[in-house]
Amino acid sequence: MPFRARTAIFRWSLHTVPYRIHHHQPHSIHSSSSSIPHKFTSLAQTQVYGESVETSDDDGFLSWLERKAGCRISSSLSIGKSSYGRSLFASKAIKTGDCILKVPYRVQITADNLPAKIKSLISEEVANVAKLAVLLLIERKLGQIFWNESELEMIHRSSVYWETINQKSQIERDFLAIRPIFECFSQSFGDITYKDFMYACTLVGSRAWGSTNGLSLIPFADFVNHDGNSEAIVMSDDDKQLSEVISDRDYAPGEQVLIRYGKFSNATLMLDFGFTVPYNIYDQVQIQLDIPKHDPLHKMKLELMQQYFVPSRKNAENLKHSWNIFTIKEVKWPKGKGKGLPQSLRAFARVLSCTNRQELDDLVVEAAQTDGRLGRRPLPDVNKEIQAHLMLSSLIGQLIEERSAAIMSLEESSNSSSFCVRVPVRRFMARDLLCGELRILNSAFTWLENYCLSST
Repeated sequence: MPFRARTAIFRWSLHTVPYRIHHHQPHSIHSSSSSIPHKFTSLAQTQVYGESVETSDDDGFLSWLERKAGCRISSSLSIGKSSYGRSLFASKAIKTGDCILKVPYRVQITADNLPAKIKSLISEEVANVAKLAVLLLIERKLGQIFWNESELEMIHRSSVYWETINQKSQIERDFLAIRPIFECFSQSFGDITYKDFMYACTLVGSRAWGSTNGLSLIPFADFVNHDGNSEAIVMSDDDKQLSEVISDRDYAPGEQVLIRYGKFSNATLMLDFGFTVPYNIYDQVQIQLDIPKHDPLHKMKLELMQQYFVPSRKNAENLKHSWNIFTIKEVKWPKGKGKGLPQSLRAFARVLSCTNRQELDDLVVEAAQTDGRLGRRPLPDVNKEIQAHLMLSSLIGQLIEERSAAIMSLEESSNSSSFCVRVPVRRFMARDLLCGELRILNSAFTWLENYCLSST
């Protein structure tokens, strides 16, 4: 039974987030139980932005979907109202291991649903999320609310900011490639603007699920909300040609049923789904190391870095990764192993600490004699080894100061009045993001300090 967790590769909702409150996430402006205007989706429901939405199975959506599918979707779930919007609730007792919903592939929305005459004109270079966005635009256009530049400034110190800018550029390229189709089939699309297209991409990116069929929008499943501690996920069964969810715990009638979208950091949750959680065990931080321009060995070090610090195939497919960008997670054993602090990052620091060609040559020889990886063992010179780690400690200390200042600025600005209801919510999201990154950085800083002390 092959399966994939909810897709986490599309990161635009920070720029285009409809103002909806998402259940189980106190700091949110993006609901997973959204409405996408297509004949096969949960968007047949009435939608009210920024308010709780009164819904129930009485409106006939589930029964309509089951008639469309020709089978039972769920006998244990019903659409209900929480204080944050539409959600799925247990309509009867659910036991661990119960299959709580099944949605056949035939009623899911994929790019294959595009009219053939339009599909044939879309270049293969256009991202899959953009292709699916085109399908949504055929059906209906929706309004949008954007993060403005002053709001984005709240997270300027995080890598999320620049990642969002880069992803926005990708959408712009896709729009330019598809715009001639919008103009050619204006009777189907109407007058589509760049903002319309970006909004549609946001809907797809925040609600699509990965499967062997590519990206799919799964009706009824898009009502279920996220819990990072849940073990329940949407799974794809290609043999049965359906997507399903298996309950990971018991639910009493009336309890809201939750799943995990993925093991996502607040950065991913904010970018993909438009919400954050106050304490996220999956938080991480990206840091970048550069070879100083004035380093006499700059050219040689650069060649070695590009040769030995090549990103994995998985990371290489994601443009945000490069040979001098590293992702660190929380180091949970301050006096033990540096799990969470990448060995490649420490190796990079060892290379940077070299002050002559012989030291670099020695690292190359050692790599050839061992596992082929450069700088993965402590330097023979203890003082050099400490110097390399103090370099990392200094960089991380600077990042800690920047995050701390940004958080303080957020707290100070929270006292100012705002006429826009979304600003406080976005401020809380920014604080969740920055506090999570600060926790990661502090754990790394503590470990580095202890490592240097124990090495003396």
